[in-house]
This record gives sequence, structure tokens and C-alpha cells, in this order.
Amino acid sequence: MIEDDFYATIKLNTGEEIFGKVVVSDEEDDTVLLVHTPVTVSEVKSRSGVIGYKLEPWLKTASDDLFVLKLENIITISESKDIEMIVMHQNFIEKFNKFKNKKSPKLTRRMGYISNIDDAKKLLEKIYYS
Repeated sequence: MIEDDFYATIKLNTGEEIFGKVVVSDEEDDTVLLVHTPVTVSEVKSRSGVIGYKLEPWLKTASDDLFVLKLENIITISESKDIEMIVMHQNFIEKFNKFKNKKSPKLTRRMGYISNIDDAKKLLEKIYYS
């Protein structure tokens, strides 16, 4: 059974703190949290104090956007009604998806000089010893 989704800050027993859209799901005899695009939040500070926040993906090399967390790995969870934080998360998801779907250009010889290791080594040694 899946409940309604909500935004929340989750403190894991590893010490990590993540923010994301959460759905509580009862799987057989176990309750798990499904977290959509979890992020870590860092404060950006200046000499006068906190200016804003920086959002980064929780898992930087993962291609998934939905993660399953067991309740035994969670210290606490706090539902967020902070509109500013929710909007920042939604903007992050939008920009992250655009970046993720962007295709890299094909490499061509016009983009720069292509050589093998031996030729590059000889060229660099020639430049260095000249």
C-alpha cells in the first residue's frame, strides 16, 4: 500500500542528511521509504552569514532517481512545508534532468590534435628539453 507523497528531510544513521519527495510504502512485512531525487543541502556562507543553499545529488554516480530506504537506516524524518526549499528541489530536478539528457558531441579531429602516447611523449620531451 502506498501513501500520499510529501517532501521531507531525512537523517540517516550514517550521519547523512538528505531532502527529497518521499512516499511511504508497505512491502509485505516491511515499511520502506521511496525517495525521489534525494539531494544533500549545503549552506553557502559569506562573512555576513548564510546567503543561501547549494543542492547536490545524494548519490553522484547513480543514474536512478528513485531510491528505497529501509526504516532501520533512518534516525528521523521531518516533513517539510518550506515552500522555498520545495521550489529549489523542483528547480534542481528540472535542471538535473536537462543536463542528464543532454548528449555529448562526437569527437572530431577539428576539436583538437589527436595523437598516440609515444608521439605525444616525444613532442613533450622535445619542448621540455629545448
